[in-house]
Amino acid sequence: MAVSGGPDSLALLLLAHAALPGRIAVASVDHGLRAEAAGEVAMVEALCAERGIPFTALAVEVPRGNLQSRAREARYEALARWVREQGCGALATAHHADDQAETLLMRLARGSGLAGLAGVRAHGHVPGSEILLVRPLLSWRKRDLETVVAAAGIEPARDPSNEDEAFDRVRVRRHLAQHDWLDPQALAESAGHLAEAWRAIEWYAQLDFEEMVHREDVPDGPAYRYYANVPRAIQVETVRRIVAELGGQVSRAEAGRAADRLWRFENASLGGVLAVPGSERLEKIGLEVRVWRFRPEPPRRVH
Repeated sequence: MAVSGGPDSLALLLLAHAALPGRIAVASVDHGLRAEAAGEVAMVEALCAERGIPFTALAVEVPRGNLQSRAREARYEALARWVREQGCGALATAHHADDQAETLLMRLARGSGLAGLAGVRAHGHVPGSEILLVRPLLSWRKRDLETVVAAAGIEPARDPSNEDEAFDRVRVRRHLAQHDWLDPQALAESAGHLAEAWRAIEWYAQLDFEEMVHREDVPDGPAYRYYANVPRAIQVETVRRIVAELGGQVSRAEAGRAADRLWRFENASLGGVLAVPGSERLEKIGLEVRVWRFRPEPPRRVH
């Protein structure tokens, strides 16, 4: 599991050690961004040594750019390597109900689609890998996790960036604290309901791909024919899947714009793939249905 030395991850360490004694290992990441980080890693190491928990210190370099995003990418990359080296079954992180509420509000403010509004998932994969990622504390409030750490007589580390209002998450956290009618637990539960709805869409999209998408071998390589007669949310997922099968990669926003063009019977180009709309009459059901054909874009001519 990943333990930073903050109250949330220390609570995860304590709870996991109580529930699964002898079956956990801990890694702590120093991003090289704060002088205090090395001491925090050493503190986690000492706590693990007291409890006989295997511990590994990881150091990463954070590239220039969006600080929090780049740090997250570097952290997960290092943790994924560590999980493989240790032979662990999964990576656990300490995301909790307050994190979930903050994430939901931030994504609502950005106009996110259902996949984003589903928030932080209880189960998933470490970004860029096949490693299982679990978040067992999503039903816990932050204050309860802090109580667990205090009861153990441990003084957790405090990251000053958690107080820096230059970051959107900090401003949202302050807003939640100032308005008691916004219940983080209820917001987290709403994110859970949205996650259930998203799983239903993923299931339907898999079925749509299996039943309504047909591969065709043409002289210049593989192509796909898609009978696109489902709600837009499903179309978007299927279009993304088809583009991926043809070696491309597109966001949901890009796939949505392409689906809108195709629905208007306009060609669409995305991720190196050309999509052409049309229609066919299916005699079996006696209806005219939309058919979208996908193939790799031909090379551009250079004059």
